[in-house]
Amino acid sequence: MATVDTPTVTLPTLDRLGVSAAPKDVDAKKVASLWFDSLVKYIESKNIDGILSLFHPDAWFRDMLALTWTFRTFQGAPKIRKFLEDTLSTQKLSAFKLTDATFQSPYPDLAWILGQFTFETEIGTCTGIFRIVPTADGQWTGFTFYTNLEQLKEFPEKVGPLRNPRPNHGKWLAQREREKEFLDKDPTVLVVGGGQSGLDVAARLKHLDVPTLVVEKNDRIGDQWRHRYQALCLHDPVWYDHLPYLPFPPTWPIYTPAQKLAGWLEYYADALELDVWTKSTVVKAVQDANNEWDVTVERGDGSARVLHVKHLIFAIGLGGNNPYFPNIPGKEEYQGQILHSTQHNSAKDHLGKKVLIVGAATSAHDIAADYVENGVDVTMYQRESTYIMTTKEGMPRMLGYLWWEGQWPTDLADRIDASMPTFVTEEIHKRITVDIAEADKKLLDDLHKVGFRTHLGPNGCGFLAMARRRGGGYYLDVGASQMIIDGKVKLKNDSVIKRFTKTGFEFEDGSTVDADVVLFATGFDSPMITAEKILGKEVTSRLQPVWSVDAEGEIRTAWRDSGVPNFWFMMGNLMLCRFHSKHLALQIKALEEGLLKSSGPESRYYA
Repeated sequence: MATVDTPTVTLPTLDRLGVSAAPKDVDAKKVASLWFDSLVKYIESKNIDGILSLFHPDAWFRDMLALTWTFRTFQGAPKIRKFLEDTLSTQKLSAFKLTDATFQSPYPDLAWILGQFTFETEIGTCTGIFRIVPTADGQWTGFTFYTNLEQLKEFPEKVGPLRNPRPNHGKWLAQREREKEFLDKDPTVLVVGGGQSGLDVAARLKHLDVPTLVVEKNDRIGDQWRHRYQALCLHDPVWYDHLPYLPFPPTWPIYTPAQKLAGWLEYYADALELDVWTKSTVVKAVQDANNEWDVTVERGDGSARVLHVKHLIFAIGLGGNNPYFPNIPGKEEYQGQILHSTQHNSAKDHLGKKVLIVGAATSAHDIAADYVENGVDVTMYQRESTYIMTTKEGMPRMLGYLWWEGQWPTDLADRIDASMPTFVTEEIHKRITVDIAEADKKLLDDLHKVGFRTHLGPNGCGFLAMARRRGGGYYLDVGASQMIIDGKVKLKNDSVIKRFTKTGFEFEDGSTVDADVVLFATGFDSPMITAEKILGKEVTSRLQPVWSVDAEGEIRTAWRDSGVPNFWFMMGNLMLCRFHSKHLALQIKALEEGLLKSSGPESRYYA
């Protein structure tokens, strides 16, 4: 995937601000209130010079749908000025209210007050978060400012006190069967894929009264986790992974086994009464002159149905369920078994055999460890260096300040995370990544001694920066690294693969490795492959590149305008799906109610 280099980012360190030491015993709420009151006065009077006077020249402004109907990040006074000139004249902003403020000092040379507020636009209720930093003259100035659309005023989510209050005696089951089959009318939205991304956005749309059908090709919801390799377990902690409306219970394990997650997703779809067709495949989608879709769905019973829907969402993952195999000559000569990690079940399937795993990221390590634990001879071929951190040392440092036991509520943690522009977050993560590497020093040193190559992520920003750009390429160690150090997992990485042989691989340096099984843990190809099969070449050619980050640090295309009207990509890990499913659902609801005129860029702010 294409990448964007991280721009030079200057953190507001105390020395750069001319401040000798972090303020002590500061009354965060009083300071934040004085600053915020001044800001509101300038906003209400549309005094752009006044607004900018309250911000550092290198300040950042990030918006998610509240003011731009898209995701934008502006850095520096000139860009923020242009943004304000274009938006303040047309926006009716009101009801500003400071709700909380806390002093934070993540490092001795970094200190700010984190302020939270609410406000309204003409059509929506919004939240915001700012960070103000101390100055040499004893004042405080804005460094980051974030605005986020939460609800459409006239069309709130039907949750809590807004849910249906009427009892249902004896009719519920028949109603649900009829609803799921869409016997009375076609859905407004069709979602391709019933994993966490598809279910999350379907749940959001359901509670905005937008009829939505999820089409899943597998026999059961959760099969995309249930039928992966048995050793698969999430490496993100439970507090990071909650789903919308229905968090994991407090008894849930911190790191979720894949089969357990599969069962939860199935339960989730049932408990939230999501309309799902399993054993069903979308084979074709044709867009008409009104930018609506005729979608052909083949059912498990052999029947087919053409549904006319207004919106089509692909929730098919970053790789579109297209396993990637490197192009290696001589494949037809090889006499052993070739698998992709998605086709692998258990190490027990290969007892007594020699296995060569191509790849050195998460799946490769998980599968290699399973082989070792079952006494199988396994070699890992490392094509390029890998980011390694232990979950023990890394996860509390990387995620613990937000998503951890006893920390912020999940929805607030999501907003606080989003309120820091991506490139600023990554600059701070450079420090955290060094801290983690120091804590993991012995492990990393021992890996280097046996020849395993590691790095610290793009520009030293760690694994989350890799996830944003590649969606992989790292391993969050839970034990497999020590197996490599101990020689239980053999390592090969000193030469490029030249070709298959009858019994394994030959490498450019003339060396060979024999294996009965070659398992490619090489990730996935592009979702555009799946898109072209269903949408055709012409429509797919108009889709914007998806994933990685743009020049502003925003994830490209996912959860927003795709380049094709009324076509959307919904993807990401459990946290991103939880947070951004709401953004996608709000855009679709706004389109359906006439609050947003088009899903394309012509109706959005693109400065």
